[in-house]
Amino acid sequence: QVQLVESGGGLVQAGGSLRLSCAASGRIFSINPMAWYRQPPGKQRELVATAFRGGSTNYADSVKGRFTISRDNAKNMVYLQMNSLKPEDTAVYYCNANIRATVSGPWMGYWGQGTQVTVSS
Repeated sequence: QVQLVESGGGLVQAGGSLRLSCAASGRIFSINPMAWYRQPPGKQRELVATAFRGGSTNYADSVKGRFTISRDNAKNMVYLQMNSLKPEDTAVYYCNANIRATVSGPWMGYWGQGTQVTVSS
């Protein structure tokens, strides 16, 4: 019943910006954490940024100072603002969330289908 849907990907020139959005819908009591991963062509999926419900965040060294993750708990959404984009940022970006449907139910992991980000040089 729970779904994650990403949006905001596209083609951008080096130095440009994009903002990715991810919306969680369905039977949701709590989400913690929410995160963004990416998978460059021919490479393994890697963690980009994590946003915890209390407001703390973590970033991969490769994106620190350029990317900002944020979340709107009331809307069950997470965002990734990407500035000063580089060709090395080209990848499929995936939204990830751990969700429980009830106050005492199990935590379950969910993935979005991914959105393509292409940065041209």
